[in-house]
Amino acid sequence: MVQGSREDAPIEVVPYRPDWPALFQAERDVLVAALAPWLVAPIEHIGSTAVPGLAAKPLIDIMAPVATLDGSAAAIDAARAVGYHFHPYMPETMHWFCKPSPAHRTHHLHLVPLGSPRWVRTLAFRDSLRSNPSLAAEYEALKFELAERYRDDREAYTQAKSGFVERVVQGAGNP
Repeated sequence: MVQGSREDAPIEVVPYRPDWPALFQAERDVLVAALAPWLVAPIEHIGSTAVPGLAAKPLIDIMAPVATLDGSAAAIDAARAVGYHFHPYMPETMHWFCKPSPAHRTHHLHLVPLGSPRWVRTLAFRDSLRSNPSLAAEYEALKFELAERYRDDREAYTQAKSGFVERVVQGAGNP
């Protein structure tokens, strides 16, 4: 998968679906079985589908805690065995996957070292949105605007959200 390639699915933000938590739970069970040798804490539901009531891209974002990236390299093949496609996106901070394909995504999987800045910041952002409905509404409006503007450019969409994400994470007291 290459970010912004024709292989990528277009960005679509849809209203919240109450089945997203159950979809996470089902996939978490698959991943716990497949990734057990590398997991060092519970798997987390992250991203907008993890925030009740928030519109989102209709895919489940999952963050699985590992001790180190080097020590979890063999987990790449284990994730592939349960249908994930690996891509070395941000390889200095995580092992990143999508399922079932870049053109039709239902899940993103991030293997991230437990306690790393990426781990801490991702959970701080999710938890801030969960606890502050007005902040979540502001983020939702931004997501709809950016999804329209960057429909075929996932990297630009993600980058355009970064200022908002940074403001929220800093407000949560994280470096």
